Formats: sequence, structure tokens, C-alpha cells
Amino acid sequence: MTYSMSPSVKQRLSQPQRLLIDGHWLLASDGNVSDVYNPSSGEVIASAASATAADTELAVAAARRSFDERTWTGLTPAQRGKILWRIGDLLEQHGDEIAELEMLDAGKAFNGARHGEIPFAADCFRYYAGWCTKIEGSTKDLSTVPNQDFHIYTRREPIGVAALIVPWNGPLVQAAWKIAPALAAGCSCVVKPATQTPLSAVRLGELMIEAGVPAGVINILLGRGSSIGQLLAEHSKVDKVSFTGSTEVGKRIIDAAKGNLKKVSLELGGKSPVIIFEDANLKEAIAGAAQAIFSHAGQVCVAGSRLYVHENVYEQVVQGIADLAKNMTVGPATESGFDMGPLISKGHLNGVFQMVKAGQEEGARVAAGGRMIEGQGGYFMEPTVLADTNHAMSVVNEEIFGPVLVAMRFNDIEEVIAMANDSQYGLAASIWTQDISKAHKTAAAIKAGILWINCHAVPDMAVPFGGYKQSGWGRENGYEALLQYTELKSVIVKL
Repeated sequence: MTYSMSPSVKQRLSQPQRLLIDGHWLLASDGNVSDVYNPSSGEVIASAASATAADTELAVAAARRSFDERTWTGLTPAQRGKILWRIGDLLEQHGDEIAELEMLDAGKAFNGARHGEIPFAADCFRYYAGWCTKIEGSTKDLSTVPNQDFHIYTRREPIGVAALIVPWNGPLVQAAWKIAPALAAGCSCVVKPATQTPLSAVRLGELMIEAGVPAGVINILLGRGSSIGQLLAEHSKVDKVSFTGSTEVGKRIIDAAKGNLKKVSLELGGKSPVIIFEDANLKEAIAGAAQAIFSHAGQVCVAGSRLYVHENVYEQVVQGIADLAKNMTVGPATESGFDMGPLISKGHLNGVFQMVKAGQEEGARVAAGGRMIEGQGGYFMEPTVLADTNHAMSVVNEEIFGPVLVAMRFNDIEEVIAMANDSQYGLAASIWTQDISKAHKTAAAIKAGILWINCHAVPDMAVPFGGYKQSGWGRENGYEALLQYTELKSVIVKL
């Protein structure tokens, strides 16, 4: 079926995407715009305002003023919770339009976005709506002062102005993961979507205003992360920055944030291991490992990009995944019937392809794929399996962020744990076995923030998500994410 743009989206894209500052939708102060591309076709589909330093100052000032004047925290927790719940309702009400926007600039399949990411983002706002009325402290007793009567308690207070920097691979969901807990905690926010994928963030901003979020509490700056993101991380009136992206940029965020020692949380790179033991249900493990790496063309932070298979079933598993890869159809996200869509940009596609070439030069065997797909206009890469790799190869050590799986053998549990942990990253992992003791022992030994057993990348808002080592600081989702937008105050009263 040939895609035909809906009238509402066509109208929306006919005008530049604007900045949201203090309740007003504005063009950049200097009038500059950047192009927005459809990765399925390589065509320019829209333009977006490119915020300036002056725009950034206005957005931060609006957030600061709204926080200091208690525009948001002056509402009761129940009132704030109702507004967050209403955002979830509006997301689902306008789900077709938002899924189309995700399809156009992020290369996500419409059905996957409409029936997966839209409900998940809506549930994120509903989940944190419930926490608005449950942020509370505790009482304490002094442990060292005798014969004194004291009343001691702690308070959880919103941290202040939060800068939320969102990646291109999950524009809507990742925005929800940051905005919902920040608002539930009582913060005012400046949101910086990725340059490549501003469309759903702008629409989400409109829905938040419609739901009742007051002016200045939510601000959206479009533009380059190297400039606007840097300014937000450096800004003395920003109290917290939450960033999702590459480890390299995350380190720059830390450096920029040191001026006022603002709180920082980071969800960074990953090179997640998939471990398949000899006793695993191999049919399920093969399908699960393929899904773990080829979903969204491997542009997923928890993508299972390192495969470790017991030597007795190695050839069977690698061949099984390679066969699935060879039979996958690759094409535009705007058309139905394809198993995998595009990479986000021509530059990213070239980078992924060069990594595959480097792996071949280092001795990896191409079991499937390995080539760019020409002639479709967009940015497409074959689902690729590189077999017989080792830890001396760049493809094993570096995050490729594409549909590229590297496969290795192991002999026993101690060896595979050492191999899995031999990485600068520690974001996620999955373990495939029918031995419950082996599963739990391996999970306990793997240095990663989230692990799955006999499945991969199963999300839930109640489950904390984040990484060990150079995969980041802090956690998203769950009560743990909420705490990262609060400060803890202790009060000691002599009676």
C-alpha cells in the first residue's frame, strides 16, 4: 500500500516547527530553521526552528520563574496528577497522528508506534500521575544524643529547573520517560528534542498545554545539541540535566555541568550481551536474539549486539539467526510489509557500514548481510551477522547502533561471564537457559543495569532502567527515576 500523508500532518508540516517558550509558540529569534528528513526516502519533509542562545535564555528564565513562583507546585498533588493523567489520555486520543509523525522523521513503522510506543508513553504519564500524591519523607530518631527530645523528619522537594535532552531513536517515549517524572516531582522543564526528530515532541508540547500544564512549566527548544544542549548543561539557573545519548557526549555533559554542580543523570551507550546456553530453548533463543538486534534496525540502546553461544550449539544458533536475517525484508517505514526500516541518516548509515567493513578486515566472517541497500532513496542496511569474532575486534568493543550482530563461542559459565563483562558498557543483557540456578547465577554476575532471562527488551514503567560503567549514571522509570528530580532535606527540631 502506498503511503498518503494525512491532512492534519500535511498541514502541520507545511509550517516550520516552533519553539515553546513560556506558553508561546515561537520561531527562532534569528529566524533560522533546519531541515527535517524522512529517513525512509531521504527527502526533506519539514523545517524546524533552530533555537539561539537568546531563545535558550528565555526558556530557562521562563522555567525558573514558573518554579520560583510555584506555578506548578502551587497546585495540589492531586491536581497535578489529574493533568498528567490527561496527557496520557490525549496521547492515545491523537495516537494515529503522533504515530505518523514518528514514522516520518524517526523511521518507525506506523503499527509499531501506534500500538506500542504511543500506549507506552501514555502509560508513562499515568504511572507518574499516581506518584504525585505519594512523594513523602520519613521520621527519624537521633542515635547519639542522650536525654533530649527531638522531632526529626525528612522532606522530598523538587530539584528545580530540569533540562531534558532527548535522543533521536525514541523521540516520544524517551521524552515521556523524562518529562513525566520531572513534572510529578514538581520541577519546571526545558526539553531539547534531537535535531533529527522534533515532530512528536512539538505535538506532545501542544497536548501538555491542552491538558493544563501552566505556561513556563514546560518549554521546548529545537536545534543542535552541540549548541543548545551545551548551553543548557552549562546554565547556572538549570538545577538538573537528564541526557540520553552517546557516552562521548555524556562525558561532555558532565564537564559542562560542573559550573554550578547541577545534578546529572545519563543513559548512555551499550553493547549488550545475549548469552545462549546449550540447554536453552533454541527456537525461542534464535528468534529472540534476532529480534534483540534487528528491532528498529538496531538503533536501540539495549540492542543485543554481542552474541555468546555455547560451542556445542554455536553453529546451529548462528546459522539460525543468519537465516532469519537473510529472509528479512527491508524497506521504507512508510510502507507496510517490511520487517526492518531505515537508519536515521545517511551519515549514520555510512558509519555503520564502515564498522562492518572494519570487522571483515579484522577477520570476522559475514554470515548474513554486510551491505548497504541502494536504490530506495532512504538509508537502508542489510541485517548483518558477523560470526567468529573476538574481543580484539573493534566491532565487538564499539557500539555500532545498527543492525549488526557479532557472534562468539564460549565453553562454560565462568568464561562467558568474563567475556560479557569485558566491555566499557553495562547497560543490559539477556540470558537464555532452562536451568533456573544457572540463570540467576549468571544474572547476578553480569555487570549491567537491566537483565532479561529467556526474553529481551521487555519494558515496564515500574522497572528501573539504566546502566553500569560507561553506560550511564542514575535510573529512568520506577520510583527511582522520580527521586532523581528531588532533593532530600532533613529537619531536626528540639522540642
